[in-house]
Order: sequence, then structure tokens, then C-alpha cells
Amino acid sequence: MNQLMGCCGLDCGTCEARKATLENNDALRAKVAADWSRLNGFEIKPEWINCEGCRTQGVKTVYCEQMCAIRPCVLGKGYATCHDCAEKDLCPKLAVIKN
Repeated sequence: MNQLMGCCGLDCGTCEARKATLENNDALRAKVAADWSRLNGFEIKPEWINCEGCRTQGVKTVYCEQMCAIRPCVLGKGYATCHDCAEKDLCPKLAVIKN
């Protein structure tokens, strides 16, 4: 399994938050924070944008570590991604990424 594939199935390898972390790029952190704030309907601060990937060892964003309902569900069930779950088509947790 590709360790840069997020628990939800999104590609952490192309995530701007991961790119900002690896490049230590504060301008990109600010852009991601603004984008994610609009998408999520609450303020996400640039200093929270530090992540090396959902399934990798290392730092995670506040959202990925503490707020995402998908990651603990997948890890708790021992799956690689939501794709492995028989309940994926009806899962309300996945509605976040389906929209």
C-alpha cells in the first residue's frame, strides 16, 4: 500500500499542506489555511499546516490528527483506506470528500 494514500483515498503526495511542510513554505501554508478555512467553515491557522501524510509517521495537521472522522475509523478497523470497508457507499463520514 502506498503510504502517501490517505485513509480517505485522497493522495497525500499531491497535498499542498504536505508540500508546504516538506518545503517549509510559509506562503503556501497561508494559502492552504485560507482555502481550508473556506472549505470547512471555520478558521484554520497557517501554523496548523504541518503534515507529512495521513498514514506516514510524523507530524499531521490539526484537522488530520484531531478532527477528521475518517482516519480513526479506518485505522481502528485495520483497513488501508475506506475503499476496503463494506459500508463505504452509505458512510456519512465520506460525505465530506464526496461533495
